[in-house]
Amino acid sequence: HYNTVEAEEDKCVKFESGLRPEIKQLIGFSEIRDFSTLMTKARICDEDGKVKSSYYKALNDRKGK
Repeated sequence: HYNTVEAEEDKCVKFESGLRPEIKQLIGFSEIRDFSTLMTKARICDEDGKVKSSYYKALNDRKGK
């Protein structure tokens, strides 16, 4: 039932609304309306955020020693 342009847009909007705020903030302004592209971008943002968190945690751990 997601085979029309409007339905694809609705699916994307619904997906975006369920994202964590920091990911929604990064990709929400792009207004991506292709669901597979939106999922890919959200996954990349999530992975980048995890890498960034690990990096800063490691820096803080080194400063604490």
